[in-house]
Amino acid sequence: MKISRFKLMASAALILTSGCANVKPWQRETLADYTMRADRNPIRLSQMQHIWFSREAANGGGGVGGGGCGCN
Repeated sequence: MKISRFKLMASAALILTSGCANVKPWQRETLADYTMRADRNPIRLSQMQHIWFSREAANGGGGVGGGGCGCN
């Protein structure tokens, strides 16, 4: 009996504390802020792409020509 009551209370707590929220159209400006962008720092983005391509041993596919074999 106590375990089922605990499960019920835990389920109710999870449902009541969920992070879902409706975003109004005038509130989307805050979420679309420049600081929320992943590519806001071009130097960091370039470094991360360089590391990724070095680890994958491939080049290209990131907006540049070539197939990764070194030829253009």
